[in-house]
Amino acid sequence: MAENRLAKETSTYLRSAAHQPVQWHPWGEEALRRAKELDRPILLDIGATWCHWCHVIDRESYEDPELAKVINEHFIAIKVDRDERPDIDARYQQAVGAIAGQGGWPLTAFLTPDGKVFYGGTYFPPKDAYGRPSFRRVLLAMADAYRANKADTLREAEALHQALAEGRASLVEEGLVNEAMLKESLDALRGQFDPVNGGVSGQQKFPHAGTMEWVMARYHRTREEGLHKIFTRTLTAMANGGVYDQVGGGFHRYATDPQWMVPHFEKMLYDNAGLLANYVHAWQLTRDARYRETAEGILAWADEVLSDRLRGGYYASQDADVGLDDDGDYFTWTREEMNAAVSADEARVLALHYEVGDRGEMHHNPKKNVLYVDREPAAIAKDLGMPEDRVRTLIESGRKKLKAARDKRPAPAVDPTIFASWNGMMIAAALDAAVAFGRDDVRAFALKSLDRIVAEMWSNEDGMWHASGHGVRKVRGLLEDHVYVVDALLTAYGATANPRYLRTAEEIMEFTLKHFWDRSGGFVDIAADLHEGVGLPVREVRRRPVEDSPYAGPNAVAALCLQRLHALTGNDTYRLRHDELMMSFAGDASRYGPVFAGTYHLAAELWIHPPPEVVVLGARDHPRAGALRRAAVETFAPGKTVLVVDKQDAYVPALVVPMLATKEASAGPVAFVCQGNICSPPTSDAARVVTLLETAGRVSATSRVQP
Repeated sequence: MAENRLAKETSTYLRSAAHQPVQWHPWGEEALRRAKELDRPILLDIGATWCHWCHVIDRESYEDPELAKVINEHFIAIKVDRDERPDIDARYQQAVGAIAGQGGWPLTAFLTPDGKVFYGGTYFPPKDAYGRPSFRRVLLAMADAYRANKADTLREAEALHQALAEGRASLVEEGLVNEAMLKESLDALRGQFDPVNGGVSGQQKFPHAGTMEWVMARYHRTREEGLHKIFTRTLTAMANGGVYDQVGGGFHRYATDPQWMVPHFEKMLYDNAGLLANYVHAWQLTRDARYRETAEGILAWADEVLSDRLRGGYYASQDADVGLDDDGDYFTWTREEMNAAVSADEARVLALHYEVGDRGEMHHNPKKNVLYVDREPAAIAKDLGMPEDRVRTLIESGRKKLKAARDKRPAPAVDPTIFASWNGMMIAAALDAAVAFGRDDVRAFALKSLDRIVAEMWSNEDGMWHASGHGVRKVRGLLEDHVYVVDALLTAYGATANPRYLRTAEEIMEFTLKHFWDRSGGFVDIAADLHEGVGLPVREVRRRPVEDSPYAGPNAVAALCLQRLHALTGNDTYRLRHDELMMSFAGDASRYGPVFAGTYHLAAELWIHPPPEVVVLGARDHPRAGALRRAAVETFAPGKTVLVVDKQDAYVPALVVPMLATKEASAGPVAFVCQGNICSPPTSDAARVVTLLETAGRVSATSRVQP
């Protein structure tokens, strides 16, 4: 059978379905036009290359010639890659969620010919199972509903569409963003916190990187012991759990149990970017070696698996499985497999350390063990009567041998697509890690990646392109690509003091303000004049995303960028837009709460309690100016900015002009640490800069909120 229309697509997910007997269309004018011409409903499948259940429904249903015949006769079938088209995915997830009460991937939606949802769900089994009807029954019922009750179906779909469009438009309510709001959110977070396993209580455990960033920023200022417990217990449990790849580094997407033991095995660039930042900052706050080791593990995995070493840039994801009957077999171990890979002494220690037995955790193969830290070296040493140093040596040598043995297995596929937004996240986190750990190699690759993204995916005319795959740029006009790359550029400026990164950040933010700013305050997720969104339903539902789902909300990231841009430039437009944005999302943030609007809460924390601004006056190549700048950059102070001003600069922000006239500035490189409207006296002592930053904004013991 000839390949369907997906064979020439650049998306890894779409290309993988090119051989299927379903006559798939990619999202576009042709598919919608054909649906209208034939007066057929649309079957919309939204999934991703890393998604296990997407592969399952592909094999069970879309590769079944008999089921494909039903689809081809009654529907126009459209397949969408959610990573390539987050704009389409967000809108149809919302619509299906309103009908079915849940969403996720694969998303299976039934649409009218003009793209409006009248029914939907997620995975449908090939036979009646799991309390769900068979996919065949669903398909025939939906085809019949459209044919026999067309008027009702169209009316209901239109009503749902209008409710969603009007609902999003009406959710613009300003609220109070103040310390009382933050305390209320903190109380809510305490109520949801799992005191035993860390994270948010529940039967499954997802990382919430934005929430951890907020908790750490607040702890840095207040030193509340309860906050310390929230982030340390969570990050320690995750680092010890099976959700972290104990052999190869990097985090799987989430855990299927409350203890972080058994994961869904796919590894996403965006998850690992957020978690890399978490572990770098946690190490800076606590100096706990485990946090640095975990961060270094993420860096090692990203370097080995997700990095385009030749050109720069980070790939999108690593799949969970190798085959359709597989469930994390690449990442898991039987006792026999472990024993064959390591020495007898190593096997004895590793079995205790990682709790490896004859019966493991995987249902499809009970002999398979997920590796997670069950016993620490000190306890193992006591049990075995062995020196603790010897135990640690055996764990490390054994882990390396496990890695070497695993490298010989067929590895899960990697999606080599370069997404601008996800690269922005990872570049910013990698630069934070490079600065904190003194990793010049990490710094160099992150900057190389950033330079590639800007060179290949940005232009003043088109803005940021979203995806680059197989040499083709796809999808433009998405907010997330612009704000995450601005964040990376500002981080690069902090790490290098190179003014071109700041200039480019301003250029992209000016473009973003022009094309995405909404009259209600904040940014819409697609720019109507740039967006290639085909089909009225995608364009009509206006979204101003602030929630962290599945990664930091673009409006919250934009707020953090606007605050730093104002500090670095003195441009009041950034300050005014920042203020409008923060006020316009207060109502949304209260609804989403600290778990699903964690990044907004971080932005609110830094809006109410302004972060320090460091200004280094002196020639960039002067050794003392360099020492002052490095001291400032390497010290953890959430939201801080570090501006280097050379007297010869053509670009001198107005806020530092008075500082240039001081006699201290004339005498040689000095630094000022400012917060709000108060600046420290000038200092030429790098250690003094560190002290000022570490105590910046610190509340007194008497005013602390008790946990």
